[in-house]
Amino acid sequence: MNIHEQIKEYISSQPEPKRGDMQALHQYLLQILPKYKLWFLDGKNNENKVISNPNIGYGFYTIKYADGTTREFYQIGLSANTAGISVYIMGIKDKTYLAQTYGKELGKASVSGYCIKFKKLKDINLSILESAILYGVKTSLEE
Repeated sequence: MNIHEQIKEYISSQPEPKRGDMQALHQYLLQILPKYKLWFLDGKNNENKVISNPNIGYGFYTIKYADGTTREFYQIGLSANTAGISVYIMGIKDKTYLAQTYGKELGKASVSGYCIKFKKLKDINLSILESAILYGVKTSLEE
């Protein structure tokens, strides 16, 4: 199964209205991040144990660890969670930036150092989410 099929199957497995919101957000991300690498992580480790929710990823950057090793990962992630939807914005060094810069204008969302969680797509301001995503992409590429 290719990545597009995995993503389609993952989104289709979600209950409504989350399924519709995930599909709309996926299409939106494909529009604002055209030609970016797509990822699908099933949430399982090498021993096939579930360690996280599945994630759809967009973009590409290299994580650099203190010991000098590196790992390739996505810049933007999209995942269903028990309460709704999570958007992960990777590569922002200042873990207070998202909440301080976008938190108040975003709408009904919980904002951490790299994650924006919300129950329904209609609860958030999509243009503010887009600004946060594009900031994250730009920041992760500046490394």
